[in-house]
Amino acid sequence: MNQLWSPWRSQYIQSLSQEKADGSCFLCAAAQAPPECDSENLVVYRGELGFVIMNRFPYNSGHLLIAPYRHVGDLVELADYEAHALIELVQLSLRVLRTTHAPHGFNVGTNLGRTAGAGLPDHVHVHVVPRWNGDTNFMPVLAEVKVISEFLSNEQRKLSRAFADATARSRDD
Repeated sequence: MNQLWSPWRSQYIQSLSQEKADGSCFLCAAAQAPPECDSENLVVYRGELGFVIMNRFPYNSGHLLIAPYRHVGDLVELADYEAHALIELVQLSLRVLRTTHAPHGFNVGTNLGRTAGAGLPDHVHVHVVPRWNGDTNFMPVLAEVKVISEFLSNEQRKLSRAFADATARSRDD
């Protein structure tokens, strides 16, 4: 049998255990951290009512999480203005990813509740996952491994610049 090492998987498993044990929320921690910590927290954009953060354990390159600053577990708990701001951040994220990654499509969705697959059920967030024709291959099917082609640190710098450029352009319009 061949072995394929994926040490990031143990980091993911440990992070789930830590959040359950101490009740911490990685989204709240990233949102409350000073902006100079954005690169280490993988935050790529801060809006007025919410923010965009990279998924530390992505399904594909460019996998983003869009979350309100307010810690709520369900979309219906958001005020209308917060829900609108969340969707505006999703739209901005789609525009940025089209520029930086040129995907053929996207998966956009929210898992509400642990049974629905939410790894963090108490802080609602929207996943935006770029997709390309042929991006599903034998690795996830046979080896349960997804190949990500770019370092998260490089991706964070690239996306932060792209979000800054996109919001500067929209202010100029």
